[in-house]
Amino acid sequence: MNKILGLVTTSIVMLWLTGCTQKAPVLGGQNSETGTAISDANSVAGGNMIGITDGPSGGTLGRTPNGASEMNSGNVYNSSSDGFVSLYFDVNSYGISSDMQTRVDKNIANLAKNPMNIKITGNCDESGTDEYNYALGLKRAKAIKDAIVSGGSSENSITIVSLGESTPVCTEDNEECKMRNRRVDIKKAN
Repeated sequence: MNKILGLVTTSIVMLWLTGCTQKAPVLGGQNSETGTAISDANSVAGGNMIGITDGPSGGTLGRTPNGASEMNSGNVYNSSSDGFVSLYFDVNSYGISSDMQTRVDKNIANLAKNPMNIKITGNCDESGTDEYNYALGLKRAKAIKDAIVSGGSSENSITIVSLGESTPVCTEDNEECKMRNRRVDIKKAN
């Protein structure tokens, strides 16, 4: 009986361990999941944006939730407040695309005009494990924080948080909905 109990326990532990093998994104260098390289903010033209190269996952980084480019879209979602605009990311990405840079610049201008302490919240869609999504949400929030700081804001006035997949703004099972959940929101800190 003890042998059977031991085998069952070992089997359960092995199944649990194999279910948790998805790697979390690495905070610097290259994202091993997508191959997305991150450059230092000062090495990119203009000095105020994170440099991104599209990895093997394909897709257009920075599409708005309706799949169109930012400039051609009349229907851009915003779950940020206090004059800030939300930023959107491609699947498994934490890089700021050129389409989203306009939105980053708008947030930097809002802070320059109205200095305040802010909270940047990283969010993900439901694909991936909870641990992976938490780490990815944190990387998204950090990328936006770094861009805002390089735009002149004080690092001490910014708090970053990851909510992973826990706060979806859309729950339908389609790509447009998932894109709305792959976002960073910015709000005045309480």
